[in-house]
Amino acid sequence: MSTHTIDRIVKFIRKEVEESGASGVVLGLSGGVDSSLTAALCVRALGGDRVLGLIMPTGFTPKEDLEDAINLARDLGIKTEIINIDGICNAFMSALQIDPNNPACRIPLANLRARIRMVILYFYANLYNYLVVGTSDRSEYLIGYFTKYGDGAADIFPIRHLYKTQVREIAAYLGLPERIVKKPSSPQLYPGHRLIDELPADYSIIDPILIGLFEEQLTAEEVSRMVGVPIEIINDVLKRHRRTEHKRRSPPNP
Repeated sequence: MSTHTIDRIVKFIRKEVEESGASGVVLGLSGGVDSSLTAALCVRALGGDRVLGLIMPTGFTPKEDLEDAINLARDLGIKTEIINIDGICNAFMSALQIDPNNPACRIPLANLRARIRMVILYFYANLYNYLVVGTSDRSEYLIGYFTKYGDGAADIFPIRHLYKTQVREIAAYLGLPERIVKKPSSPQLYPGHRLIDELPADYSIIDPILIGLFEEQLTAEEVSRMVGVPIEIINDVLKRHRRTEHKRRSPPNP
């Protein structure tokens, strides 16, 4: 599965860049498995000199994530820029007179950080005639676990057809650092932000649920029996999918 999948993605990236007349690609590097695999595939398709990785930490970005992103970029031989986004976020809060300690502002500020990163990616894309490469996977896409017009925006999405568990499998197959391959998902859009704070289970459980619901077209009850998890978790996943449908379609008009 891995070799065929890798070849298809590499050809896809190369084709999209060539047909668009772009000079290369730019993507955000977080030190996580999705962005690391995407960067490695872009290098396979285009060569390191045509790939720019933007590392955009905040003051609460874990040191190990920053180190992993920097080391991966060095190993892949790609150009990088490190841009701390705290100053930009603070400028927004100051202009809007927002109290960052107000609990009601936590999620809006989390989404703001994701959108700031995308604005920066498109700045460099415009500057160098590059395409912005999205790093989201299918698991995140189906449950809406991304920021609309933040990490949900891009010119191409090379791995959005792969479930998170498949992403880890291919990253391991390509020999990416084990620390990255096995790293727990943690978006870090606010201090201490972890996947388990928001989702009902880890992707090792969510992926079989999603495959049952959307690939096999099974009912919630059938998936519950097949996967061996309570029906409440299946219904939670379905609810997330339905509630975030607006993120997966173009804005409606009359």
